[in-house]
Amino acid sequence: MTQKVKNRGWVVTFSGTGINLALGILYTWSIFKGAIKQAIEAGGTGAFNWKLVQLNDPYAVCLLVFAFSMILAGKCQDRFGPRITAFIGGILVGLGFLLISQTTSYALWIVGFGVLVGAGIGFGYSSATPPALKWFSPERTGLIAGLVVAGFGLASVYIAPLSQYLLRIWGLQSAMLFFAIAFVIVVCALSMLLVNPPAGYVPKSRVKAGKAAPSAKAQGDATPSQMMKTRAFYTIWFIYFIGAGAGLMVISSVAGMASKSMGELAFLAVAILAVGNAAGRIIAGLLSDKIGRKATLIIMLTFQAILMLVAIPAICSEQSSALLMVLLATFIGFNYGTNLSLFPSLTKDKWGLKNFGINYGIVFTAWGVGGFVMGRLSQMLFAKYGNYTSSFWTAAALLIVGAILTLTLQTKKAKEVKR
Repeated sequence: MTQKVKNRGWVVTFSGTGINLALGILYTWSIFKGAIKQAIEAGGTGAFNWKLVQLNDPYAVCLLVFAFSMILAGKCQDRFGPRITAFIGGILVGLGFLLISQTTSYALWIVGFGVLVGAGIGFGYSSATPPALKWFSPERTGLIAGLVVAGFGLASVYIAPLSQYLLRIWGLQSAMLFFAIAFVIVVCALSMLLVNPPAGYVPKSRVKAGKAAPSAKAQGDATPSQMMKTRAFYTIWFIYFIGAGAGLMVISSVAGMASKSMGELAFLAVAILAVGNAAGRIIAGLLSDKIGRKATLIIMLTFQAILMLVAIPAICSEQSSALLMVLLATFIGFNYGTNLSLFPSLTKDKWGLKNFGINYGIVFTAWGVGGFVMGRLSQMLFAKYGNYTSSFWTAAALLIVGAILTLTLQTKKAKEVKR
């Protein structure tokens, strides 16, 4: 029985990783955006009659809907379990891609990709991490969270070249139809493997009595209202807004940024960024289990700010280096990815597992708002100035503010929750 339960934990973990490997198509938006831009410029019957400033809008709306649907999805996950929640997510994503495969309408792409796909990703994503964390002891929180969410970051490694291939042989609409069918099958099938541990299950700790990892202190459970009465919640929310927004700003446009130096191979920058994205989630999770979430977060935010400043002359130069572009994509992706394992781990550490689904759903709204604001702002600034200089300066300044705010975080939850 013990062996069966132990094995179930890893099955749940890697099923969640598999679901995220499908849902991570969100990070391939820059390739779809490039295809839409080409269609706008080509014109003709059935063309995308959009304004250039609108190119990021379906992506930005998707981020926002994804984030806020995590609240409802988290409540669904806490009440009905991860299996039903993930299944709903698979159906919604499939319907969204089905809709956009049949139209070039800006409004319908907002509904299809922005609303339906965004909500579907929220339901699928929210159901992947909580059951996995429940199977393992607290000192492995960072590792398990990192492994599950790594799938989301790693998705572009295969989706980017696959999308490029499908766009070339089938066109945008048929490629979207392919993804509609594929994601329903994959997400709904893997959802059947997601299960919480049995009642009363206590995971075996690998830490000796009297010792604890910096991020594995015993914590009680807080309700959403208790969590939102703490100063820590608002501090963490704003730091997440900054860290996620800066990374998503780059991800939404990385193919366009790389096209100057890499030409038709610009999709490789998307795939390489995804490798860094996934690695950042796992390594930050492991590191934060050893030195604590706070120290890890300060390191990553500071490093990301430096990268944003380095990116300004590299990307805006008329003769930008392909090698430098690849390195920047890798490390910016790495630092962005750290957010997606550090913040669920922080939420679990500070406010417990009982209401983790809805609590992290509320915290995760920072990710969506950050992506929406920074993505939209970046596209507006690019449309106005023709380069990304202002976007990177803004992101760097905000990341420094985020690192400073992280210094104010308290590491013990007991003082934070108001009973």
